[in-house]
Amino acid sequence: MTIQQRITALRQLMKEKNIDAYIVPSSDNHQSEYVGDYFKAREFITGFTGSAGTAVITQTEAGLWTDGRYFIQAEKELAGSGVKLYKMGNPDVPTVEEYLEAALPENGVLGFDGRVIAMSKGKEYAEKFAYKNVQIEANIDLIDEIWSNRPAMSEKPVFLLGEAYTGESTASKLERVREEMKKAKATTHLLITLDDIAWLLNMRGSDIAYTPVVLCYAIVKLDCVHLFINAEKLSSEIKDNFKEHNILLHPYNDVYTFTQNLSPDEVVLFDPARLNYALYNIIPNSVKRVAGLNPCILMKAVKNDVEVENIKKAHVKDAVAHTKFMYWLKNTIGKESITELSASDKLYSLRKEQENFLWPSFDPISAFGPNAAMCHYSSSEETNVELEEGFLYLSDTGGNYMEGSTDITRTYAIGEINASLKRDYTNVLRGNLALSNAKFLYGCTGQNVDILARQYLWNNNLDYKHGTGHGVGYLLSIHETSARINWQGLNEVTWKLEHGMVITNEPGIYIEGSHGIRLENELLVRKAIANEYGQFMHFEVITYVPFDLDAIDSSLLRDDEKAQLNAYHKLVFDTVSPYLSDNEREWLEKYTRAI
Repeated sequence: MTIQQRITALRQLMKEKNIDAYIVPSSDNHQSEYVGDYFKAREFITGFTGSAGTAVITQTEAGLWTDGRYFIQAEKELAGSGVKLYKMGNPDVPTVEEYLEAALPENGVLGFDGRVIAMSKGKEYAEKFAYKNVQIEANIDLIDEIWSNRPAMSEKPVFLLGEAYTGESTASKLERVREEMKKAKATTHLLITLDDIAWLLNMRGSDIAYTPVVLCYAIVKLDCVHLFINAEKLSSEIKDNFKEHNILLHPYNDVYTFTQNLSPDEVVLFDPARLNYALYNIIPNSVKRVAGLNPCILMKAVKNDVEVENIKKAHVKDAVAHTKFMYWLKNTIGKESITELSASDKLYSLRKEQENFLWPSFDPISAFGPNAAMCHYSSSEETNVELEEGFLYLSDTGGNYMEGSTDITRTYAIGEINASLKRDYTNVLRGNLALSNAKFLYGCTGQNVDILARQYLWNNNLDYKHGTGHGVGYLLSIHETSARINWQGLNEVTWKLEHGMVITNEPGIYIEGSHGIRLENELLVRKAIANEYGQFMHFEVITYVPFDLDAIDSSLLRDDEKAQLNAYHKLVFDTVSPYLSDNEREWLEKYTRAI
């Protein structure tokens, strides 16, 4: 079926069930950012393939709301579908809630699958439209009824991470979580977010492409854990490990019946932003509810010493692969045909050569020229183009290693580029250097420091429509929920930058029809000196890949910026050169030379 035919079929079902508006989000049952093929309902009904967006279908209109990372991509993918793009955050663009308020009639019905809507969002809909006596129908998956060849849920096996990688046992993590439960006077903690459960139980899997998590739910009690999972994915070794920690196994979907039958004596702790609406609605009314922040979030965001050392090892491996890629790119262009896809394949092959490499940490972005103006562009056989001299090429990729996950973006000059491109590149680089060099007092958040990365763009009346930095998980979600660097905030909690957090630094610039530039390193938040003014903090750069000197206009750099760049490039050379061939080492010396 075409997108228009799918929407027509959905509207017919809506009409039969008296539903006036139907919401299709990007999420799965676990409020995941990236989802498995089974859960790509929003992509199915709109054709938009980006990771973030919400679709709303009425009998007369179909809309897709997404953020600035995807405006250009969404316009192209929605063309001819009959789905209207709503550019979130732009002036005069209604929010989903504002749109629904206008679209829903008195005594109307709003429908959605409550398993894929956050409890907080579901309650917001119910409360916001109560004055119109709008009924919420949250137990209906209409997409499933029209998706005839819907993919099955993943059945891939689970594996455990030992303490040599995690630095902390499952028993210790459970003890820490239970201490937080006791503080909240809770006897039960409903946990549905996949990266939190994976961290807590020291298990990983591959149920979602690129993200090493396992489809499951966990109900943590003070003396045991009820884990709802397809047990066929577990080896006998894992089952024995779980038995040692009093982790009791149940079928995946039994979590709803189990929750529905909780004893009236229970006190249930849940995170409103990380519990789905369907599960929330079946907690018995007799059970006392405690809404609070999931304690695993901060625990997993602050890496212990073992994790930090492992993460640095992963970055060294990644830097070796990426430096070899840069060497290949610079020495092959003009001699052989290189396309977006072949370049991406080459980098992947070099990562595969590294010990303990598992798979990419996200869908790679390999974008040449105007394609790079789409922040989250994904090359395909239909869009693949050849790299040509005189333009820029952007590569945003990452790797999952047993020692951790990486996320790096570099933009390269392909041959000689013009002064305008060099100016833009240099201003993005200056922002990256300024943020890396930040010193700040403990208590600062990512909102406090974001201007350092944006200042050289803002000075020229330019900006980029994405955050400057996001948390990075330890072989978990590459976009970890914790502190982020964004002047707009955008979190339900304003997280302090804590010692041990890993966060990205990725300013950029995107000129539609011309070019895109993004330069991304990962930063480790560290304590500096403490004195009468408080505890000072700073960042340690843990990405070790050259910035492209061919793309820099050094006349735009201050002397202190040149010194900082030279010091970084010396670190890159000292770190990576022992793993290179003689030719590669000689080349790297040139591309990390002092300027």
